[in-house]
Amino acid sequence: MRKYVLDTNLYVRAFRSQEGAAELERYFAEFTPNTYLSSVVLHELLVGASTVEKARQVREDLVGPLARAGRVITPSHSAWEQAGSAIAAMARKEGRDLRSVAKSLVNDFLLAASCRESGTVLITDNPSDFTLIRKYLAHEHVPAWPQR
Repeated sequence: MRKYVLDTNLYVRAFRSQEGAAELERYFAEFTPNTYLSSVVLHELLVGASTVEKARQVREDLVGPLARAGRVITPSHSAWEQAGSAIAAMARKEGRDLRSVAKSLVNDFLLAASCRESGTVLITDNPSDFTLIRKYLAHEHVPAWPQR
């Protein structure tokens, strides 16, 4: 049975539009037992919560059920190390100044490393960043939404 982690952008879209919420609801109707939450995604959602009420909604509606089910993945020391090494390799090979690497890309490297480590497949609407990351850190990602 494949295990999945949803990227932050899919939750954000669900919070911002009825269409996004309906897509997420359809996904969860079929894949709830296969779905895990990444602590990296939770971090991004809480940082982006514009109000205390939004943060509460994230914790109660999103984190609560997955945490109670024991389906939260958190990057280990090894995942942090792999992500850091991969970012450094990308910066060297592509001539990037590390100070200009977006925080979201740093988080995506860590997310990819922790998904790889936990054996989960990342579902994302951000294929360009994760295709770049895959050049430096092997992981599996698929576009939204998977089919059985």
